[in-house]
Amino acid sequence: MHFSPKSNTKKSKKIHSEQLDLGVTDPKFPATRYQGSKLKIADWIWENIKDIPFETVLDAFGGTACVSYMLKSKNKTVTYNDILKFNNQIGKALIQNSSTTLADKDIDALLVKCPSLNYKSIIQDNFSGIYYAEDEDKWLDIVTQNIYLMEDKFKKAIAFFALFQACIIKRPFNLFHRNNLYIRTADVERSFGNKVTWETPFDVYFRRFASEANRAVFDNGKQNRAINQDVFEINENYDLVYIDTPYISKKGATVNYHDFYHFLEGLVDYPNWHSQIDFKSKHNRLKPVKSLWNDKKLITDAFDSLFQKFQNSVIIVSYRSDGIPTVEELALVLSKYKKEIVEIEKVIYKYVLSHKESHEILLIAK
Repeated sequence: MHFSPKSNTKKSKKIHSEQLDLGVTDPKFPATRYQGSKLKIADWIWENIKDIPFETVLDAFGGTACVSYMLKSKNKTVTYNDILKFNNQIGKALIQNSSTTLADKDIDALLVKCPSLNYKSIIQDNFSGIYYAEDEDKWLDIVTQNIYLMEDKFKKAIAFFALFQACIIKRPFNLFHRNNLYIRTADVERSFGNKVTWETPFDVYFRRFASEANRAVFDNGKQNRAINQDVFEINENYDLVYIDTPYISKKGATVNYHDFYHFLEGLVDYPNWHSQIDFKSKHNRLKPVKSLWNDKKLITDAFDSLFQKFQNSVIIVSYRSDGIPTVEELALVLSKYKKEIVEIEKVIYKYVLSHKESHEILLIAK
């Protein structure tokens, strides 16, 4: 397993990665470009929780699935959860899936029109000039509908993963938060981004990312799951619960994944996409969804409810040193339900698209 970035902790420790006989050649978590991904510190997280006795684990806000994947590689029984539908497809492809891959013939069939299918043009009709070029919008309409009709849920999930990654890599900032296709198409000198990357055809990227996902598939001998629920509606019990919620900075700025990646959420719910578009917005995002995790007035109480809900599990919280609530406030809430709380700090962890350095905090509550 490739979870070996250099750990920059206050006390230098040598990390010993457990190796499994996976029955495949060197499975590796695929590269992702999502904001807030914990991929670079997954080994550091494991180093600090590996001595805790646990078998079943809930990754409550799974996101990229990199932490779930790391835990799966450590032979744990993993439940990946995320409230976003597109993230759930990633969880199915990389966590729940143990053996299915996408064959070349599957990919070939996905990338061409099916003569018997009457294709819709939701992307061409609603996103012209917003995110991609006209021919790319047409390609996306065709391939998305081809994927949607796949019968095998794991092949479908891998195909969606490849499509998501292709969409992201061709976007300035790797996000869908603005109507800014002009950044990609303008004939000007740039201080960021890569025009060659942006202009590489979709089908090239799709094949590349499908191959990466295929290489990531492995069986750890456990019944792992990917679920798509509000965290407060999960009723199962777990030995350990890993929590990495959306982030609110001390200035009140929020990380709203529903808004940042609304286009991917639309892709995975293609038949219902048009009815969910907020046409009042300049970039035709999905209609806003309220979240406790994006409200600085409600987030502390949300953490309280979450800790109470999982008080019978070991609770691991990934957090940032400059968040709302503060680390001290969060630990105080956690102490209502847990007797032993350990705070571990990783020094100087810089987030993508951030010009400020923030310390990564791990709260371990038993």
